Amino acid sequence: MKSAVCIISGGMDSAVAAALAKRDGYELIAVHFNYGQRTEAKELECFRLLAEDLEARERYEIDLPFFTQIGASALTDPSIEVPTEGIEAGVPVTYVPFRNGIFLSIAAAIAEKHGAEAIVIGVVEEDSSGYPDCRESYIRAMERAINLGTKEETRIHIEMPLVHLKKSEIVSTALEIGVDLSHTWSCYREEEEACGVCDSCRLRLQGFKKAGVKDPIPYRH
Repeated sequence: MKSAVCIISGGMDSAVAAALAKRDGYELIAVHFNYGQRTEAKELECFRLLAEDLEARERYEIDLPFFTQIGASALTDPSIEVPTEGIEAGVPVTYVPFRNGIFLSIAAAIAEKHGAEAIVIGVVEEDSSGYPDCRESYIRAMERAINLGTKEETRIHIEMPLVHLKKSEIVSTALEIGVDLSHTWSCYREEEEACGVCDSCRLRLQGFKKAGVKDPIPYRH
């Protein structure tokens, strides 16, 4: 059976991307990264629920503490405030330098170990916060680099099924394929009740509103 390494943050996008891979016949190897993000405990809790929901064959929980040493992001440096005034043009302070590049490199090592055909990542370019490492052109370049830097018989395809979708389409897709969205978390700031005002909450709430359904997770606002 073909297998795919699925990077699952605990958020809605990665959950839907992994569920699509399962629907397409992949056996899942679920990978989660703890990198000192503000909502690390909640994201890990959601990852474990999703890995169970998806019946993942293998599960990896990998600690990357150096991200807090690097800092330079509101997600990993408590001295930098998470913006709550709405989505603005440009790369926001919640961007974690080269995060997806590092995640994909580790996922590639796991994929090579298991002989997996694919890596699945839930990047969204069209309707997102504007992170440079979520662009399709960048992910394709990483795919080429991964195949150049692995054994000759290793052939890994990076799948990004959501890259051109709107958030409302992602919500609708989740409902169609049976993803339990109460097992996902998107807030950058809080772990008990989502703040409702950070970029990630705003994008998520807007997606649910346009899809015409209520978000099942609790919000403070």
